[in-house]
Amino acid sequence: MDLKVAAVLLFLCATVTITEGAIPKCCVATSKLIPRNILRKVDKFDVQSSHGTCEIDALILHVKGKKYCAHPDVKRILRQVERNRREKQRVKLGWITKR
Repeated sequence: MDLKVAAVLLFLCATVTITEGAIPKCCVATSKLIPRNILRKVDKFDVQSSHGTCEIDALILHVKGKKYCAHPDVKRILRQVERNRREKQRVKLGWITKR
């Protein structure tokens, strides 16, 4: 009898572990007001689609191990910030040529 109880417990533990790993971390709310100092520090971003397991479209910003849920329109501002960062880097290194 002890073997059956142990087998059932093992099965339940394995099931809980498998389902916990399969639950996606979705943004449930987004913000259009992300400070520029946060946008300058973005390491990478992911796009969350409402067509999958999540309910809303979102832009997940990864900043130093933290995640911020931004409105998809923030992607345009993020690109501007990145473009400005690259431009400043070029000026700093003297890569700019006069036209």
